[in-house]
Amino acid sequence: MLKGISPLIPPELLAALSAMGHGDELVLADGNFPAASVASRTVVRLPGIGVQEILDAILPLVPVDTYNGCALHMMAAVPGDTLDPAVENSYRETLDRHGNAWAPIEHIERFAFYERARSAFLIVQTGDTRKYANLMLRKGCV
Repeated sequence: MLKGISPLIPPELLAALSAMGHGDELVLADGNFPAASVASRTVVRLPGIGVQEILDAILPLVPVDTYNGCALHMMAAVPGDTLDPAVENSYRETLDRHGNAWAPIEHIERFAFYERARSAFLIVQTGDTRKYANLMLRKGCV
């Protein structure tokens, strides 16, 4: 363990976050996300944690990108399905608390989200059971 770093962040996740550069993307995936088949690089599995909890642990370490448009994306609901607003609200509260109230969250179509996730630097697969709980974050400059 290290001082000032959440115990929710295992060594392999800390190493991957440290290796990320400005503009690299990180996917915080729910338990249903097809991480193994989508990932082109690293997958870190945290089955006992939800997306909001690991977002809260990561934000003190990883700045949100302020360049190139929107840096935060969630998966849009499939037509005929609905989003639970509590999911996005939990992310919004966490982002705001960590000084990112300025950063909007955009929704992108499911398969476009998967395609974009293929080029992500890192996918963190959580055990979150909420539908559409996936969040993609682009890292900014430290």
